[in-house]
Amino acid sequence: MLPILYSFRRCPYAIRARMTLKYAGVQVELREILLREKPPSMLAASTKGTVPVLVLPEGSVLDESYDVMRWALDINDPCHWWNPGLASEVNTLIEQNDFSFKAHLDHYKYADRHPQHSMEYYRSQAESFLEVLEYRLTATPFLLGETIGFVDAAILPFIRQFASVDNAWFEQAPYPHLQNWLAYFLNSDLFLSVMEKYPVWHEGAAIQSFPK
Repeated sequence: MLPILYSFRRCPYAIRARMTLKYAGVQVELREILLREKPPSMLAASTKGTVPVLVLPEGSVLDESYDVMRWALDINDPCHWWNPGLASEVNTLIEQNDFSFKAHLDHYKYADRHPQHSMEYYRSQAESFLEVLEYRLTATPFLLGETIGFVDAAILPFIRQFASVDNAWFEQAPYPHLQNWLAYFLNSDLFLSVMEKYPVWHEGAAIQSFPK
């Protein structure tokens, strides 16, 4: 029996989980869902109703993307994405990304739902995190060193989402190192492979293995 991964293709949390599973070469049964039609089996496994949800063969459940990533790397980490010596810095950056930056990103992306401020205001609030990343990338090609690490994979999908809100603005913004970092990943075989489209899964459907 393969572990079962409930995923939604465009969700940034699911993207970073799939990237890590692909990198680690860990095979799962992929169940691509629609967030507006969450299958009962997924909700039975995790009442949170968010993706990713990884159901392990013995029945335990991981429903946080960070935990799915760590689980995959515990199985196989050929290029040492996880560096225990950098754990504190990694977790600090991910916490900033997942909480304050993600909140500003959501307001920026859906500014019409938050009329208290303008789209530009929400974007400016998010920029404080972009400045942190840009500063780090002036010293090294990746966020915490010369090679790809856990934190790059964890943050990438959210910067991708931010850039796509107004790509013309992002391309001329004063973040050249961040722009290059993002472009590197978006054109990588790893990212492109995990963004392949899978049919939406329904109860009783045939098994779809991931990675292919």
